[in-house]
Order: sequence, then C-alpha cells, then structure tokens
Amino acid sequence: MSLATYPYAKTVLDNGIRVVSGPMTGVRSASLIFYYEVGSRYEDPGIQGISHFLEHMLFKGTEQRPDPIMISQAVESVGGILNAATGRESTNYWAKVPSTHFAMAFDVISDILRNSLIDQTELDKERSVIIEEIRSIFDSPEDLVHDVIDEVIWGTQSVGRPIAGTEDTVAAIDTARMKSYWQRNYRPDRLVIAAAGDIDHDETVRLAERHLGDLQPMGEPDQAEHSASLQDEVRIRLVERDTEQAHLCIGMPALPYSTERRYVQGTIEAILSSGMSSRLFQEIREKRGLVYSVYGYFRPYEDVGQGVIYAGTDLERVPEAIAAIIDELRKLRDDGVPEDELQRTKELRKGRLLMGLEDSRSVASWVGSQELTYGEIKTPEEVMDEIEAVTAREVQTLADELFQTKKLSLALIGPFSDDAALRGLMEL
Repeated sequence: MSLATYPYAKTVLDNGIRVVSGPMTGVRSASLIFYYEVGSRYEDPGIQGISHFLEHMLFKGTEQRPDPIMISQAVESVGGILNAATGRESTNYWAKVPSTHFAMAFDVISDILRNSLIDQTELDKERSVIIEEIRSIFDSPEDLVHDVIDEVIWGTQSVGRPIAGTEDTVAAIDTARMKSYWQRNYRPDRLVIAAAGDIDHDETVRLAERHLGDLQPMGEPDQAEHSASLQDEVRIRLVERDTEQAHLCIGMPALPYSTERRYVQGTIEAILSSGMSSRLFQEIREKRGLVYSVYGYFRPYEDVGQGVIYAGTDLERVPEAIAAIIDELRKLRDDGVPEDELQRTKELRKGRLLMGLEDSRSVASWVGSQELTYGEIKTPEEVMDEIEAVTAREVQTLADELFQTKKLSLALIGPFSDDAALRGLMEL
C-alpha cells in the first residue's frame, strides 16, 4: 500500500453519522469501530463513572440477543474479537473479524448500541463488578498513582476524575439515569463509524444506512466541562502505604491536541521515553540503576493536556530517583536536543507509525480517531512530514514552557508522610 495514495473515504449520512474507511490489500480481516464523542468529561459529578458503566451494560443483552453470551458468541464463534473502551472524551465499541463476517459484526454492534435492555438485575450485578474494578485499582499502587497525579494536577475538574467513577457515584446510578444518559448522548451527530481491512466503503455505508440511518437525536446532549490549568506552585500528594517499593509520578500541565505544536510535544515524549534508547531509560535505569521501571507520556485533551513521568523504585532511593527525573527535564529544557538525537527520534516515531498501521484494527483506529478528533484524516505521509518538520529550537522552546518548577506536581505512594524534603527536590 503506497503511502502517497493511502486510501480512505468518508460519507456523511443524512442524520449526521460519519462513515470513514481505510481499505487494505493483502489482509483477510475486517475491523469496525463505533466512536461516540462522549466520555467521563461529559458527566455530572453526581453520576461520575456513568459512561464507563454504560459501556459495560451495552453487552448485557438486547431484544434480539437477550442472553449476554449470545452477543460475545456471535463474534467469537467465527474467531473474532469484540470489546469496548471508555475515555475522558470518547467511548468506542469495536470488533475484528474475518472479512467474510463483516456484516455480522456490524449487526452485533449496532444491535447493542440501539437495542440494549438495561435490565435492573443485570445493572445491579454489573455495578458490583465495577466497584470491584475500582477497588482493584486502589489496591494496585502502580495503577493508582496515575489516578492520583491526575487529581493533583486538575483537582475536582473533570479531567482529574477517575473514568470509572467512585464507589459512591457508581452506587447512585440507576436504570432511569443510565437510559437517559444513553439516549441523550449516543446521538447520530456524535457518532463516527470506522472500518478498515478487507472491506468496501460503499458496502460499509449501506450497512450504516440499514442499521442506523433512521437514528435521530433525543434531547439535549451533555457537554464536556471546560478545564484550565491554574497552577502556580509545586503540588505534592503522598498516599501513605506500607509498600515494598515506591511508586511515583511527576506531572505538569501540557498542550492540548488542538494545537499544531502537538507534533513538537510528541517529539519531546519520544526523546524522554520512547524505547530502551530514550533518555529516561538510559540515564535513570541503565546508567544509574535507580528504578525497575521508568517511562513518560503526554495525555492531550481538547483544551488542556498533561505530561507525566512514572517511576517505580526502592523506598530508600526515592529522593535520588526524583532528583534524576528532574535533572533530565532540566537538561532538555536548558541544553536542548542535538540534531543527531533529534533525527534518530524522528525516524523512531515515523517507523513506529508505519509499523502500527499493518493491522486492520490499527487502520480503523487511525481513520476513526482522526475524524472524531479533528474532523479530517491525514495520511501517514502527511503526519510524517509534520514529524520531520519539528526543529530543535521548537523542542527547546516548548520544554522551556512546560518544565517549570511552579508547574510541577508529585504523587507518591509508599510509607512516606513528610513532603518537606521532597519539595526541595522539585526545583527546576
């Protein structure tokens, strides 16, 4: 498949549903993803977690498939995979099947999205499952610390709340609230249907028309809460636990995805954390032997973003690990990135982009997520051009904006109760 002629197509149905596709040659699979522009940022605080709860409930039976096992069996009986995921700004439902069963997969997903029963008995059972899921995160320091750093950076703003909600908010969700939320927000104008693999775009559009062409909006949808970074001093949150290792995150506000400088931010992420040759891995794990795990990521949203570096280390080495991470941020900010390292990073990013598009589900995600997020789909070649255009000066300028002492936050889980000594380590 030539990058210069990377094929994708888009059709908008009369009711506003967007159908996008990326046909692929040489594959026998077909992937289908239904993206809804709604997630945990759209929730009232009193029903926090309802997007995630609803995602679970839509697999619990329909009029056509009243037993939940009928839903999974329909896809798995042909060797396919069926799943879903909830984020802060979107929720998606997907299937990957042999292409000869593409129409069946479309029927199954459309059925659960339109005709799920939301039965009270099933809702109560699934509520218990979700509460156990919440508790399992609380019992896993390596996972919990990422929720804690979100809250430290954003406080009570929606981007700082756990996607799964809390035990109290999940306990407050009943069938009436869930059905109302479902009807208001699973609207045709918020839906992108993405298909890729051994598929035909026109046939995908016909299936969308058949199953969802008559879908109409019901009521006023919920809107995402606007967020803003108001931080002007170091923030530290200690979660005291009797653990054998310490788990920490250092974070800071960052750029949203709505800026073209997201390509510069992505380059900073790669310099710091992409692969075993990255700065964090080489300096903090390989050279200093301070941690058993270290990595970083940027998480951009429409209006804000955040950067996070995670490390897991021995209890007595926490101060040294924090100082080492801060030192790496300082070096990138003050010294910049040499041209040879920048070029290696660009090649790494481009290579991983290309390798990531060898699978039909990856291509469906590529076309669907871009359409949902930006309203347009760039080819891999166009994105690689954006990556290649990033300059060392742009990297250092953005690092100077992001890596400032007053913008830093620390979340630490372990047997620690005094943050005074740690605060002094957070100086950039």
